[in-house]
Formats: sequence, structure tokens, C-alpha cells
Amino acid sequence: MKTTNTILLGILIVITLACGYSSKNTTAGTSMPAIANLSPGSTNAGDPAFMLTVNGSNFASNAVVNWNSAAQATTFVNGAQVTIAVPAAAVSNAGTIKISVTNPAVSGSGMYGGSPAQTSSTVNFVIN
Repeated sequence: MKTTNTILLGILIVITLACGYSSKNTTAGTSMPAIANLSPGSTNAGDPAFMLTVNGSNFASNAVVNWNSAAQATTFVNGAQVTIAVPAAAVSNAGTIKISVTNPAVSGSGMYGGSPAQTSSTVNFVIN
């Protein structure tokens, strides 16, 4: 009887592990992105087009920079830096632009697979 119980316990453990019951999936994009600073930190109304560099942490390779909540074509440099090209028309008038970074949702399977999209807090970009 003891041998049978031991064998059944072993089979149960093997089946549980084979079904993917393990630690949570930790693929890129599951962490909340955070913005440390912008470079440049501001510009003047009427200035020419420029590259805006967003420095921070936890940027996924498919992260997107949002300019006043509108997603922009984004270049991934590394997990701590992304850039966007800002056209002159976007800085033609004085104002404050809200910049954020979104790591898109990650699909997954199994009990703990995937994660929702995560967006950083906003940082102000000032157009003088």
C-alpha cells in the first residue's frame, strides 16, 4: 500500500509540473516602465524638428512613446532609452506636452501567461 501511494504521489507531481504549474512568466513588457528624464527637456515654439530621447527603466523592445496620449513611431535603443522624431509642426505653439511610455500587452499561455499593457506616469515636456 505504501509503495502504491508513493507511486501515485510521484505521478501526480510529474503531471502537475508537465501542465506548466510553475513560476509566473516574466517576459519583457511585464514590468511598469518609468521615465527618469527627457532630452531635451524643453524647446521653444517654432524650433525645427528634433529627436526626443526618453531615459528611464523597464522599456520593452516594442515600447511606445506617447505624445499627449497619442502613440508615436518609437525607436528602441535599450531597456533604459527610447527615442521619437518630433516634427517642427508639433512644437509650433507654446504649451505643455504630456509624455509617457507604454509597454504593450504580452500574450501568453498557461495559468500565469501574459500581462496587460503598462504605461508609465507622465512627464511634462514644455514648449516655451
